[in-house]
Amino acid sequence: MKFFVEGNGANAARQTPMRVGIAADHAGYELRQYLFIQLSDAGYEVVDFGDHRSKMDDDYPEFVIPMAQAVASGKVERGVAICGSGVGASIAANKVLGVRACLIHESFSARQGVEDDNLNVICMGGLVVGHAMAWELLQTFLASKFSGAERHRRRLDEIAALEKRELSKAL
Repeated sequence: MKFFVEGNGANAARQTPMRVGIAADHAGYELRQYLFIQLSDAGYEVVDFGDHRSKMDDDYPEFVIPMAQAVASGKVERGVAICGSGVGASIAANKVLGVRACLIHESFSARQGVEDDNLNVICMGGLVVGHAMAWELLQTFLASKFSGAERHRRRLDEIAALEKRELSKAL
């Protein structure tokens, strides 16, 4: 199957579908189910990190962190993290070295976050964003490509150096 990635001039035919990880707690459960179906129907290979049933006493870190680790290790190319507001999911995902997660509720940041900051995990609030908007944001995020511009690489190198210093202090 051929999978075509939409983008801004750097379109390329993919021989294999993009692998996308998705994770949510109870507050993001319903939106996760919807996005899982949309992604699957659009030809993405979706890796579901749960929660696989809606239970009020679950905690987003138990689903978001394994998904973020899969993004950082390259087991999935991009990730989607959903909790009630998206804030907690964003905080949890960003604790994983190599993850660049951001709370996104509008299209400009969904695109520019990838193009300028190499965003690899999109976070959304299941109690904040409607289905149609969430799907639009996710499509924009997945279709966007990192520009690779020198100034953006330089900034990302500064962040990676900070992560390395913080890690060495913790050890």
